Amino acid sequence: MNILVTGANGQLGNEIQRASKNSNDHYIFTDVCEGYRHLDITNLQDICMLVKEENVRCIINCAAWTNVDKAESCPELVETLNADAPEHLAIAMREVNGLLVHISTDYVFGGVAYNTPCKEDQKGTPTGVYGLTKLHGEQKIIASGVKHLIIRTSWLYSEYGHNFLKTMLNLTSTHTQLKVVFDQCGTPTYAGDLAKTIFYIIEHRKYDGNEGIFHFSNEGVCSWYDFAKKIASLAGHHQCDIQPCHSDEFPSPVTRPAYSVLDKTKIKKTFGIQIPYWEDALITCMQNMGEIKEKSI
Repeated sequence: MNILVTGANGQLGNEIQRASKNSNDHYIFTDVCEGYRHLDITNLQDICMLVKEENVRCIINCAAWTNVDKAESCPELVETLNADAPEHLAIAMREVNGLLVHISTDYVFGGVAYNTPCKEDQKGTPTGVYGLTKLHGEQKIIASGVKHLIIRTSWLYSEYGHNFLKTMLNLTSTHTQLKVVFDQCGTPTYAGDLAKTIFYIIEHRKYDGNEGIFHFSNEGVCSWYDFAKKIASLAGHHQCDIQPCHSDEFPSPVTRPAYSVLDKTKIKKTFGIQIPYWEDALITCMQNMGEIKEKSI
């Protein structure tokens, strides 16, 4: 099967490239930057042309606008990238009876207070443009009638791109004191684990008869403060005094979810997978980066 991956130069796209190296399928990696086959996912005609040329029967959409704060200042552009573009991909796959795997986010929740893990059928209550446009993207995919797997994830990090892990590694190595919010709780997700799960589902054709929305993050729960403390400890950056603080000490144009832990029961039962604990996944990623101090493990 020929599989098209959009946003291939991002965190998840790079991890899918690594996971798919020994695949029996043929992967086509696209992005809008140099080094990749160019594809504008806001242009339906371009998508359909590529699907026809390469006989694509599955699209993994890793492309999105992900800058949460900047999204508030350009809602129309973000809607185009996060809602209209996924709809175009869905239409292109529907026309060839193909599968669309779309990555969504825990930010579709947050507007209603809760303290239990979010399930797939829970009503979306986004608090900002980013979450709202990602929710619209989900809705448009479902309405298109395409065969789909929508996978919501949270707090994504990896060896690639810009993310919280890399930011904390830098800050805790260059600062003697740091404040990190403790009143936002969720679960960090190693993009490598998500990529392996997507690869497994597709490679073994587990998606037949199992379309719908699924949640995936690593196991466990923590705050951003806890996450930062663990990163610094594993890296041996003990000289940095990390202190917990409230979210209002870092003003933002959008309110982030205070609790966005995702319930993974459905994806584990449906596909028979096991998901690593978030601290174990963090160790794996940091070892790959060469950032682990052995005595800290």
